[in-house]
Amino acid sequence: MHGNMQQFTVRQIEIMEAATNRISQFGIQNLTIKTLAEDIGVSEPALYRHFSSKNEILQCILEYFKMEMKNRIQGIVHKPDSSARDEIRAIFDSQLQAFVRKPAVISVIFAEGIFHFDEGLTRQVSEIMEIMQGYIKANIVRGQANGEYSRLVGVSVLTTIIIGGMRMTVLKWKLSGYASNLVKEGKTVLEGILKMIYKV
Repeated sequence: MHGNMQQFTVRQIEIMEAATNRISQFGIQNLTIKTLAEDIGVSEPALYRHFSSKNEILQCILEYFKMEMKNRIQGIVHKPDSSARDEIRAIFDSQLQAFVRKPAVISVIFAEGIFHFDEGLTRQVSEIMEIMQGYIKANIVRGQANGEYSRLVGVSVLTTIIIGGMRMTVLKWKLSGYASNLVKEGKTVLEGILKMIYKV
């Protein structure tokens, strides 16, 4: 299930979008093959021709998001003229904007526990985390090497602090019923962390 956007059929993408909308409106517990079939006006057997289970749909939503995320952030990193600080701000901003556009993805990522350790879902969630960690880690290595960030704290601990700050901000936003301003709050958290690690 790896590769590019083309791996999904138009119909599969349509079903994934419908699932995403349902999750955004009614929560992940409310997603069943039955309700989804009703939403798009097909029979349940017709839907099973495209996906074998609800968990497969969720897995594909994460796979789709993961590919989109890679493409998006790849365009931000490796810009020679931007400082490490500007790069990490852009990564954060891009990721939080993506969550605002597709809040259902967050529900799937954070609901990992309710699937009783479905291996496929757990793998997708940890891959998304690892990709994000990779970008943040590379940013810190660069910032410490060029003297923008202090070397007082090691790379992996800093990465954990930054990703942890992002996760906490996203979780608070989800628990507020998406009422808070995620992008703004994320920015505030990141600027606080950056103040602590700036090389003065």
